[in-house]
Amino acid sequence: MDGNRRFAKKQNLIEGAGHKVGYLALMSMLRYSYELGVKYVTIYAFSIENFKRRPEEVQSVMDLMQEKIEQLINEESILNHFGVRVHFIGNLKLLSAPVRLAAERAMLVTACNSRAVLSICVAYTSTNEIMHAVEESCVKKWDEIRELNASGVDCGLTKLEGYEKGEAQDLINLTDIEKHLYMAVAPDPDILIRTSGETRLSNFLLWQSQYCYLYSPSVLWPEIGFWHLLWAVLNFQRNHFYLEKKKKQL
Repeated sequence: MDGNRRFAKKQNLIEGAGHKVGYLALMSMLRYSYELGVKYVTIYAFSIENFKRRPEEVQSVMDLMQEKIEQLINEESILNHFGVRVHFIGNLKLLSAPVRLAAERAMLVTACNSRAVLSICVAYTSTNEIMHAVEESCVKKWDEIRELNASGVDCGLTKLEGYEKGEAQDLINLTDIEKHLYMAVAPDPDILIRTSGETRLSNFLLWQSQYCYLYSPSVLWPEIGFWHLLWAVLNFQRNHFYLEKKKKQL
């Protein structure tokens, strides 16, 4: 959702107004997506890198985020209308307590919704996600090794010390890491839309986007509309055979 600040500057709006207009654009795009039958939508709401911006700007975004999260869990919200379960993805410990609690409430309130899934990436970068997954995989594997050694069961290691000497191979594999990714709650994306004409992924879904279709319309995020979404879907369909062929060559 790139271009909120540039949109505000372009329209001579006060600081922060671009994010509010961007939220309206998001609601429209979610409605279009769910009406088209898209089950999984993931949005990049706030990067870990964004915390480096001016404190007053960060606080303004956090306040707006808390307000909009609380609106999302309203009975008449788009989430309940379309039966959407929401996940907040990222290092949520970095969020302020009010925003984190609002996010936790939203996940709890929508936990029984099953028709669609909305993943909201906040305090997120792909490198942080991968690092977290590797750390969690290591912790889990160490715990398994300790339990097996304590019970006397041979797991390919005579003792824990054997692992330290490199006697065991491939204790952690690709599946272990993927299970601990934040985005394990959703399949890999088919389409990635980056507005403002930018073709950089900006540390977003690097692990998951190897074979997805990248669409980069020149419009700023608050300017995006139905026809941009439709064009992305049509182009994905046109390239679907090629993308599937590339996946099978893996």
